[in-house]
Amino acid sequence: MFGYVTICEPELKVKDLRKYKAYYCGLCHILKDKYGISGQMTLTYDMTFAIILLTSLYESQTRTESHRCKVHPVKKQMMLENEITGYAADMNLLLAWYHLEDDWKDEKKVSAFLAKGVLGRKAKRIAAKYPRQSRAIRESLEELAVCERENSTDIDRTAGCFGHLMEELFVWQKDMWEKSLRRMGFFLGKFIYIMDAYEDLEEDIQKNCYNPLKELYGQKGYEEKCREILCMMIAECSVEFEKLPCIVDVDILRNILYDGVWNRYNKIQLKKKEGKEPQKNDKKSI
Repeated sequence: MFGYVTICEPELKVKDLRKYKAYYCGLCHILKDKYGISGQMTLTYDMTFAIILLTSLYESQTRTESHRCKVHPVKKQMMLENEITGYAADMNLLLAWYHLEDDWKDEKKVSAFLAKGVLGRKAKRIAAKYPRQSRAIRESLEELAVCERENSTDIDRTAGCFGHLMEELFVWQKDMWEKSLRRMGFFLGKFIYIMDAYEDLEEDIQKNCYNPLKELYGQKGYEEKCREILCMMIAECSVEFEKLPCIVDVDILRNILYDGVWNRYNKIQLKKKEGKEPQKNDKKSI
């Protein structure tokens, strides 16, 4: 359900692209340093956005380092790291562990059972350190599981579960910025959940898996309605972002919120268009 909050690379300046990659590599490095290769495997783009946002907001002292890795064994890569990178690494691993726990409970996936066993001790230490965030993740996923068992088509309710999860992760510390960060995380979480449901819908129908968009899919104007909902979610998120006094890396943040989050949606539309073209050609040839 992650990987939707990324940059739109063609619209980003070269210097900003390098900086974004340095934040991403910094998160990867911290995950490896704190939790080993198993922790590194939980890396997501979405938490990179959280790092850049919170670093800009709190003006955290950031250090620049250079390291080689398995992906870049020859040339050292620039990495940006600070205390928020460590927090994001913890949340990244905690999310992965709860997700694996959920997969094991619901689908009895052996791979999930083995993976959660590897991450178990590390995740429990993080949960003890961040009880508020840990509780929010657990309760949100439990409520989402209830929605799935009830086969709920209430999109606001189901997406809201993931929204509540994300809002807690965005609140690094309780202060004057908490309200805006919560609303940002809430609506971004809803956007991510709905986008994931939209992308997986046809496959879920074929496999007879749960998807809250199934009922809407059979209605007239399905595509327009989905886009409208997604636009509303990211618009609410962006409104809250613009209330924050973010100056450093604001171009990267705006690139992600106004363009990057639509990368997968645009790819889906292109795929659908390409899928329809052969049918048109077939009719002409007949």
